[in-house]
Amino acid sequence: MSKLAILGGEPVRRAPFQPWPQFDSADLEFLQKVVESRHWGGYPYPTPLAAKFCEDFAAMHGARYALPVVNGTVAITVALQTLGVGFGDEVIVPAYTWDGTATAVLAMGAVPIFADIDPDTYCLDPESVRQAITARTKAIVPVHLAMRFADMDALVEIAAQHHLFVVEDCAHAHGGAYRGRGAGSIGDLGTFSLQESKLMTSGEGGLILTNQLEHYEALQTLINCGRASLTDQFGKRMLGLNYRLTDLQIALLFGQLRRLPELREKRARHAALLTELLAGTPAIRTLPPQPALTSPTHYCYVFQYRPAAGQPAPHRDLFVAALEAEGIPCDGRFYEAVYRSDLFYATPQNCPQLAWQRAEPVDYSQCHCPVAECAAYEESVWLFQFEFLGCEQDIRDIAAAIQKVVENLEVLARQDAALAGIKAMGRAQRARVERAKNY
Repeated sequence: MSKLAILGGEPVRRAPFQPWPQFDSADLEFLQKVVESRHWGGYPYPTPLAAKFCEDFAAMHGARYALPVVNGTVAITVALQTLGVGFGDEVIVPAYTWDGTATAVLAMGAVPIFADIDPDTYCLDPESVRQAITARTKAIVPVHLAMRFADMDALVEIAAQHHLFVVEDCAHAHGGAYRGRGAGSIGDLGTFSLQESKLMTSGEGGLILTNQLEHYEALQTLINCGRASLTDQFGKRMLGLNYRLTDLQIALLFGQLRRLPELREKRARHAALLTELLAGTPAIRTLPPQPALTSPTHYCYVFQYRPAAGQPAPHRDLFVAALEAEGIPCDGRFYEAVYRSDLFYATPQNCPQLAWQRAEPVDYSQCHCPVAECAAYEESVWLFQFEFLGCEQDIRDIAAAIQKVVENLEVLARQDAALAGIKAMGRAQRARVERAKNY
């Protein structure tokens, strides 16, 4: 049995994985042309360059319209405003997601209500959604997480029964499809993030898809300082802000879109290989297949750390620290249960909608979504998408490192949990530690 690297042994891997983001000379040439054009901003909105990119992006996902926006969080806020979700209205979101899915709801005056997730997908559990619906509920925001899609058949049916809107959070799902329908084209609106780690990136940015002209026009108005849309068939007038994406950022996205299908196929192929290599590994459960996912997409590869009952085993965070010491970038607390996150600071004092027309304010300290909490603090292990962009040997190294740590679980269980270091902290805590170290 090889000695674990975290205990002084030789790591499985020292070589770095593929760099991210990826670009080529065509990206630099196109960006230079935009710089030389001296049109760098996002006005008029959408610019001709943005309109061309959005046409291509919408077509890839089977939607009629797309619009760019400054980031994925704002995309959700603007989408909800477009649908008329108002102050004090409730919006159901998954308890296990990036905080921005919920804070976007708060930012436009509505109230996020947390529903639990499915243990096989880590996406919204339709039954938990059904139980969360009240007379105040106006919308559902399913998140297609990491490498799986929310059960859109069930969620769309629930929404129709209760006259609710559906806004898909597709921050992890660029190019993916569910039963042949592209991510973001199934609900009333679909939102995407273009932040630096995402499957397509312009550094920061976001996109919104819709199939309805009325929504498309409202989105333009909200994103473009309240100006009327280009077509203006519905004549809507709304208070807008400047959420435009610049042409410098749009220029980067053409190359990102061009190489997306090839990289998506490579990630999917390598993810399938890793699943095959991990089959039968004790203490490890890979997520079961999702037949409805007709075009797989992998923002991250997620597996579950599940030691057998009674087996001496370290906490998930120490398992993750040991795996990372073997040369495999990974995370356990990639997401927390949002209502327990340091970044989700929502009280009736700073979010008055939590108390508006209620006998008692919404108290997030009373939330309990057991599957989400298990995923966040006990079970999930996240591998990053760039680890799947290299060669087959990279995947075999990942599998070998996981199996090495698993073989040493009993040894690792006898170690001080402090070995996990900042891995045992929440993400916000870690950020504070890193800032303090670098001060």
